[in-house]
Amino acid sequence: MDFEKILKQLTNFGGDEAWVYQVFIVVFCVLLANFILMRVLTRIGKRFEKTQNAWDDAFLQALRKPLRLLVWVVGLSLAAQIAKGVSDAVIFSTIAPLRDVGVIAAVTWFLIRFIKVAEKNILDAGRTAGKEVDKTTADAISRLLRISVLITSALVAIQTLGFSISGVLAFGGIGGIAIGFAAKDLLSNFFGGLMIFLDRPFSVGDWIRSPDRNIEGTVEAIGWRLTRIRTFNKRPLYIPNSVFASVAVENPSRMSHRRIKETIGIRYDDVDKLEDIVTDIKTMLQNHPDIDSSQTLMVNFNSYAPSSLDFFIYTFTKTTVWTEFHDVKQDVLLKINAIISGYGAEIAFPTSTIHIADPVPGQKAD
Repeated sequence: MDFEKILKQLTNFGGDEAWVYQVFIVVFCVLLANFILMRVLTRIGKRFEKTQNAWDDAFLQALRKPLRLLVWVVGLSLAAQIAKGVSDAVIFSTIAPLRDVGVIAAVTWFLIRFIKVAEKNILDAGRTAGKEVDKTTADAISRLLRISVLITSALVAIQTLGFSISGVLAFGGIGGIAIGFAAKDLLSNFFGGLMIFLDRPFSVGDWIRSPDRNIEGTVEAIGWRLTRIRTFNKRPLYIPNSVFASVAVENPSRMSHRRIKETIGIRYDDVDKLEDIVTDIKTMLQNHPDIDSSQTLMVNFNSYAPSSLDFFIYTFTKTTVWTEFHDVKQDVLLKINAIISGYGAEIAFPTSTIHIADPVPGQKAD
């Protein structure tokens, strides 16, 4: 757009006070252009809603506000150029670079909005189609793209303002060393977050715990510095990402099965029924609809305990859902009790037997 040509045409309108009317006309045109643009974008948006493509919706939604900013930047810079013709104020010498920085800011705002909206649309489209989209990976890629856009825009803006990018980069290299020493914890957390995004030991929504630290809960957010975990008492736990580089992390959310491991004892009086009880319990587990018989399944007499004959059951459920697992485990334990009772046996409980020795011959008992 040739601002000088437009400016000459506007300055030929009116007398000495013509610049006031010219500025008014420019502002009015900016308002009118914004109104027309919004009407046009609304109509285009209605057409895009009928398509199955998520990218056109993301593009249009990201474009609305930055486009209005761009119109205002161009319009106000034109109005400032008109005012410059009647004033020699130094501030008017900054019109051109500020206009260019405003254009860069509008483009940067559009790209950042487009990346964020595109990320949201992709996740929503995946859920609608029944496909599992890794939210953690999508968030990591989105953040890296936004950081790249911001850094590039900052460098372009610095160059536009008349500073040398090479000098800035050289200063940044030297300053980066000093900053690295001063902010080593911040950098370690940043690289810890990067390793989480790359290795993906857990994702948002996973239940994790660490045997090395008192950490257990559901992952709510993974940032570049902190990971937020919601503990089972519903309290947020904020953990620096560098911690995960030095501790073991268990991810129960990715388990394939849940284990039932129990030891049950019957009375010594029921020893003759023990073998049949163990056999029936094993058959029951093999035929149970919620037990995965393809996994390790053991039911064996284990030990002679002080008050009972102990046998153990070791098996795995098909479900990994915690609430469903306990329903299955309850059903299994009740059926074991029914099998034991069916043989007339009883589950043992701790007992003590006291033997009183007979008096020594020739000695009177008290």
